[in-house]
Amino acid sequence: MKLYTVNAGYFKLDGGAMFGVVPKSIWNKLNPADENNMCSWALRCLLIEDGNKLILVDNGMGDKQDAKFFGHYYLHGDDTLERSLAKHGFSKDDVTDVFLTHLHFDHCGGSIVREGDKLVPAFKNAVYWSNPIHWQWATQPNEREKASFLKENILPIEASGQLQFFNVSGESSVVSSNLEAAGSSTHHSPLTTHDSRLTSHVSFLTVNGHTGAMMLPKITYKDKTIVYMADLLPSTAHIPLPYVMGYDMFPLTTLNEKKVFFDEAMANNYILFFEHDPVNECCNLQMTEKGIRHKDVFKLSEV
Repeated sequence: MKLYTVNAGYFKLDGGAMFGVVPKSIWNKLNPADENNMCSWALRCLLIEDGNKLILVDNGMGDKQDAKFFGHYYLHGDDTLERSLAKHGFSKDDVTDVFLTHLHFDHCGGSIVREGDKLVPAFKNAVYWSNPIHWQWATQPNEREKASFLKENILPIEASGQLQFFNVSGESSVVSSNLEAAGSSTHHSPLTTHDSRLTSHVSFLTVNGHTGAMMLPKITYKDKTIVYMADLLPSTAHIPLPYVMGYDMFPLTTLNEKKVFFDEAMANNYILFFEHDPVNECCNLQMTEKGIRHKDVFKLSEV
């Protein structure tokens, strides 16, 4: 089994939105903003080579949107998904599985590309994995979150016939109550669902504060456990409990999920892999007089 960091570039988001109720006088020291109050964030994906499977976790923003769209998010840097895959000796056609933590545009935009006037899967030989609860959340979005779920990133996946679902029916009733609070029903898609494990080394956790039924891959690697944090913890700067994004649909749910996760991570010495941290790929945790904080920061290749 091998793991590879796949960088799909950087983008910018409003610093206040990324840090919620935390004052700028504090968060600006952690990720300094530009003159427009925008901070730079990574689009860091994970490639898992496990037996005959090549699994890509998330895939960045893609490049099919128009100039107006990218004018809002300032996609920058020299890295692209294709170049990063090529650095490790792979192409998009080699990917067997695309694991989508959730369907916000900065996590799944690279799933679909334009071929002439058609929208087609970027990974022609891959199964795309989501879950029925989140799929419905994304395809019947509430008004607050609608701008993050772009139809052109999502609907062509189902139309391609390459979409499959993990079974998350055993999750907490928080999923259903959050869906109902946001004005969505809990009817599941008729697509076939599968057990909650992609390989013997790759399972996932499900969390519901950021968006409905977001999945966090949990990988057993070299006798260690690595968790891909997606938007539960976008960066090391978000480890303190009150540091919850303004983008989160249910911030108090996120707060509780962080507490539960930290207990598990501390007890089992998990390694955290960050999708959006502009500097740090991975860290482990320690208890300090101020609460849980990061201990060592390091690259995935150093694990």
